[in-house]
Amino acid sequence: MAPIGSLWGVPRQRQTKYILSAAAIAGLEVDLKPFEFGVTNKSPEFVDKFPFAKIPTFEGEDGFVLLEGASIARYVASLAPESGLLGNSIKDAAVVDQWIHFAEHEINGYTDLVWQLVERFFPEKAYSENIHKAVFERQERSLKFLEQNLNLREFIVTDEITLADIVLAGVIQRAARVTLGAAERALYPNVFSHYARVAGDPRIKDIFGDADFVEVPVAPKKDE
Repeated sequence: MAPIGSLWGVPRQRQTKYILSAAAIAGLEVDLKPFEFGVTNKSPEFVDKFPFAKIPTFEGEDGFVLLEGASIARYVASLAPESGLLGNSIKDAAVVDQWIHFAEHEINGYTDLVWQLVERFFPEKAYSENIHKAVFERQERSLKFLEQNLNLREFIVTDEITLADIVLAGVIQRAARVTLGAAERALYPNVFSHYARVAGDPRIKDIFGDADFVEVPVAPKKDE
């Protein structure tokens, strides 16, 4: 089977996992191009094609260009409607989109904020314990909501893996490497059973790779 297009991304990146997983379940091939951060995305050829110069980015065999991981993954899923990745109806597809947006903004957004805080990415390498606590509490609220919605359900939208499940698994894997240590994970058995079910699916297990979860949440670096 000929590839549907070329993808620039990093295998460990959650967004790249969305896309490759969608392609695998859809029975489609995507050509993952070699990528070196700070080199490939600064080359004139790359910037000319993708002016935002970030990954993941995609170019179809017909020249169609797209960026943003969830958008690329959704496009890939739409090429194989029989895969069930977008559900089985227009309403299913809307619910898939709902959970994708929820995962990205109501869970992963807070993971990224905590990581940036503890790594002191903000001006003057500032760190605020109060902000850290407030951000984590918002993530907790979202995780409790997800936990409730996964009660007695194997998958979040239908009775099989959809793109929403893939995105949720990617986001949860990332959170469990940053904000959710062993004690925090124990509070969300449904969430982590769902993660194991999706990430352990034989079709995408190798794409998700090892969990690499932290035992305790990441902590701020000490001042030098």
